[in-house]
Amino acid sequence: MAARRALHFVFKVGNRFQTARFYRDVLGMKILRHEEFEEGCKAACNGPYDGKWSKTMVGFGPEDDHFVAELTYNYGIGDYKLGNDFMGITLASRQAVSNARKLEWPLREVEEGVFETEAPGGYKFYLQNSSPPQSDPVLKVTLAVSDLQKSLNYWSNLLGMKIYEKDEEKQRALLGYADNQCKLELQGIQGAVEHAAAFGRIAFSCPKKELPDLEDLMKRQNQKILTPLVSLDTPGKATVQVVILADPDGHEICFVGDEAFQELSKMDPKGSKLLDDAMAADKSDEWFAKQNKLKASG
Repeated sequence: MAARRALHFVFKVGNRFQTARFYRDVLGMKILRHEEFEEGCKAACNGPYDGKWSKTMVGFGPEDDHFVAELTYNYGIGDYKLGNDFMGITLASRQAVSNARKLEWPLREVEEGVFETEAPGGYKFYLQNSSPPQSDPVLKVTLAVSDLQKSLNYWSNLLGMKIYEKDEEKQRALLGYADNQCKLELQGIQGAVEHAAAFGRIAFSCPKKELPDLEDLMKRQNQKILTPLVSLDTPGKATVQVVILADPDGHEICFVGDEAFQELSKMDPKGSKLLDDAMAADKSDEWFAKQNKLKASG
């Protein structure tokens, strides 16, 4: 399964200004591209909302060889209730730790040389005060699972991920498609996995020809398919094919055809300016303040 790649995690954000500050100034990521949409995504990329929204890709480098974040912003929605599903992203960056200290962004040392911090919205990040062991500082995404063995069967046997580590006592496992890619960590918890309104989505690419077979496999195994194979258009850019799945705990998983995605995901040198322009043009915070109202919760 070396042809499959871990691509990004999707976060819903309510405050683009503070979110951009966190990813750019604290973590030290670059704005890779920014796109504005007038109506909701056919694959519910922006969640169950059908109004105007934007997508901003941020990362330490191009999506070809870096795991990045997709920040989706729904106009008029100010916050999203968190569940217990997303447990954090871990990255290795002395610079990020230094930036956080300089900007007085809250840090809490949870073990020697590892600091917990939060992105706006409450999403947890773990910053290792060390140099990255690979070209991409993003090491792993941690998701909560209610039955580790059931989840391992899904992610390894059905989706073809290699199990790198497994600890029965701590109820955790580390999986991935390649040694040099961001890993997926599954952490067992007591009770059910609750997604709430802030639920995200993890994305992977595979050769386009594998998408129908993957969909058929999930049908044969009676697994949940949230969005059957569909083509998604981005104005002026490549059209990609995706299928959206859900694992046994309801974590959303996007598989996208790699060939078109490589074209779509090319870094846009104007990305940062496009985001800044969109934020400057978005007067919704001012409007709600004048009306003495709060933005809606997701």
